[in-house]
Amino acid sequence: MSTDNLSPVILTLVTFAPLAGGLLLVLLPRRDRDIRIFSLVISLLTFVLSLHLPVYFHRGQEGFQYPIDKQWISSPNIHYHMGIDGISMWLVVLTTFLTPLCVLISWKSVHERVKEFFILLLILETALIGVFTSLDLFLFYFFWEATLIPMALLIGMFGHERKVYAAVKFFLYTMIASVFMLAAILWLYAHTGSFDFVTIRNQIASGAVPNFPAAAQWLFLGFFLAFAVKVPLFPFHTWLPDAHVEAPTAGSVLLAGVLLKMGTYGMLRFNLGLFPEQSRHNAPWVVTLALIGIIYGALVAMVQPNMKKLIAYSSVSHLGFVVLGIFSFTQAGLNGAVFVMLAHGVATGALFMLAGVVHERRHTYEISEFGGLASIAPVYAASFLFIVLASVGLPMLNGFIGEFLVLSGAFQAKALYGVLAATGVIWSAAYLLWMYQRVFFGKVTHPINNSMRDLVGFEKAAIWPCAAAALVMGVAPILWLGAIDPAVQSALTPFAQLASKVVGQ
Repeated sequence: MSTDNLSPVILTLVTFAPLAGGLLLVLLPRRDRDIRIFSLVISLLTFVLSLHLPVYFHRGQEGFQYPIDKQWISSPNIHYHMGIDGISMWLVVLTTFLTPLCVLISWKSVHERVKEFFILLLILETALIGVFTSLDLFLFYFFWEATLIPMALLIGMFGHERKVYAAVKFFLYTMIASVFMLAAILWLYAHTGSFDFVTIRNQIASGAVPNFPAAAQWLFLGFFLAFAVKVPLFPFHTWLPDAHVEAPTAGSVLLAGVLLKMGTYGMLRFNLGLFPEQSRHNAPWVVTLALIGIIYGALVAMVQPNMKKLIAYSSVSHLGFVVLGIFSFTQAGLNGAVFVMLAHGVATGALFMLAGVVHERRHTYEISEFGGLASIAPVYAASFLFIVLASVGLPMLNGFIGEFLVLSGAFQAKALYGVLAATGVIWSAAYLLWMYQRVFFGKVTHPINNSMRDLVGFEKAAIWPCAAAALVMGVAPILWLGAIDPAVQSALTPFAQLASKVVGQ
């Protein structure tokens, strides 16, 4: 099949290849090594397929590319409508990039029900990609809810001591919040006769939706609540530390790396895309919550005795930057928000893998159980330091670019936003470097650590691609921003029109 006639079906192939692999896994005999190899091959194949998207993407072009639009259900009017722009494309590639690394990092750590573990992992990958590619609101909601089941099962079946509690809490929080989004979607369908995102957006923009001004604020809040819980935005974040601490390593990587980005992607695509006036109107309190999240998440991370909980709270802080960038309504802010999503996925995904490595050897995440590991496991220590510096935002690594752009956008919107958010960069350096110092420097306080192995082959194969991605993203961000920027300009068009209306009045 040539690339020209691959383009119309590429989104379907990328989305459903992992699901097809998961279904084939059901038929494989229970030989653990074969199951692992097959899962790795399927996830790598999906990643290779997804590279078609950026390679053949028209970078200067606004709007959605690789479109598929076919009638799925005639009544109600539901379409199998998919397409991507520069924002969603990179989130798809991030998902396909992290999944094979999750397979590798789980190579030796999953011993029981190996087949079920990898089936759930592949089903979760399909659901995540579907969220970013769907342009029909019903299809989007279908994939949105479909992510919950494999994720909750991964936590509940393969997690640690309080795994069932964490899985149920995660499921209930996100499920209940999503019901408000479903109500908003159904209202829009009842008043427009379509679930199609582009159709609904155009009807709202032209003022053709009856009773829309009276309902707009409630519709905005319906979508926003579902996304805020998923981000998680302060004060909706309380499910996250439990889910992260109890999840298996691969679950934490996909939860932090991709699942949380569903919330920020939803805000950017649906809150800003469908409700620009309400987004502008609600921005002050949304930005306030984002700033509280940045500072609160960082301060709480600093006092955590548990390595995994510290990384979990760092996500609350970093995702606050994304929400701040989105609701700054500036080109720099939105570009930065999307870049932070990608950079956080790579760096925090790697941090969770590195935390999983010590848990595999010592069966604890307590920082006090370590110390002096740099002399015992130098390759592990160097890899950890590199990822910590990427997460802190060292120039030339990926964390710096996104945070710099978000802060630029925040200063343009309001100087106070920029000043407060900038303290988050300082706090993140404090809690990550202090954790690193306690785990890797000083004397070996626990003799058992003297026999700890350094990184082995499959662990290097999982962690080092993240380090390479962090470096390339930091040195050549234009490779990503070149595709992101036209999509951001398109998202900001209604806000420019709103501003000119205000000036005209």
